[in-house]
Amino acid sequence: MKYGSVVGVSKPVSRIALGTMIINTREYEQSATLLDAAMRLGCSTLDTAYVYAGGDSERAIGRWMEERKNREQVVILTKGCHHNQDRKRVTPFDISADLHDSLARLRTDYVDIYLLHRDDHSVPVGPIVEALNEHKRAGRIRAFGGSNWTHQRMQEANDYAKAKGLTPFTASSPNFSLAEQVNDPWGPGCVTISGPQNEAARAWYRTADMPVFAYSSLARGLLSGRISRANFATTKDQLDDACKHAYCHEVNFKRLERVEQLAKEKGVTVPQLSMAWIMNQPLNAYALVGAANEHELAATIAGAELKLSAEDCAWLDLKSEARAAKG
Repeated sequence: MKYGSVVGVSKPVSRIALGTMIINTREYEQSATLLDAAMRLGCSTLDTAYVYAGGDSERAIGRWMEERKNREQVVILTKGCHHNQDRKRVTPFDISADLHDSLARLRTDYVDIYLLHRDDHSVPVGPIVEALNEHKRAGRIRAFGGSNWTHQRMQEANDYAKAKGLTPFTASSPNFSLAEQVNDPWGPGCVTISGPQNEAARAWYRTADMPVFAYSSLARGLLSGRISRANFATTKDQLDDACKHAYCHEVNFKRLERVEQLAKEKGVTVPQLSMAWIMNQPLNAYALVGAANEHELAATIAGAELKLSAEDCAWLDLKSEARAAKG
């Protein structure tokens, strides 16, 4: 496992973070088994959120950490301020309410990395930055940032922080993978830095050296190895609606065919090569992975260790026909 660092967090942060949407207390033994496996494999960063499993993901993680007495070995990345059906929820009040609930569920007095799950462009960044700094000063969070925040709003927030002598955003979690996010998977407000149209965003992240916690790193299953252009008609029911709406488009099936070809040449799997593509980009990247068991997680970690040439990366991303021309 490779590790990086996030400003404000004293622990090493594993480059692969276990996504915990499937972790819950109703299937606690199974959930704890997966969390134990993650720790054995060096995957000490857990990605969760206030809304995952209706809050039960955080509750299960909190119970597990208390039972294992391993809080100081775990990097908790959780998210708050997700919109609901009634209103947008990115205010100092919502930050405080969601954070305190998350701390109670997680049975801890601090979160390593706290991200705002959504943004509301009608809310000025100033009060948001001030609120997050208040919680940092109180010791409730060690580092903070945004998920589904555009790089422009991230820059605006950090400009405000600099002008006021405050702590800036030091982490971000947009969508990033080899597959383009053609449509918003869950409606308006999803932010991606994938695809040719988002080169300016990726350039900002490179310049800022901002840690990118890439969600839907395997395009919600399109790059899982179970799906291909040939079998899509009979296997698409394995994919959720968000995947089909956002990623199951011709431009990504072209990428998938190239991944299949190169994976076969290298003797690796489709998800391993897809993960390698992310980790070989010139970004400060961490990948959020929703593995269902120890085998899947171990295979993903192995994929992250693979080295790809710039030529291979460009060809996989449809930026070049060079490898195709070689036959």
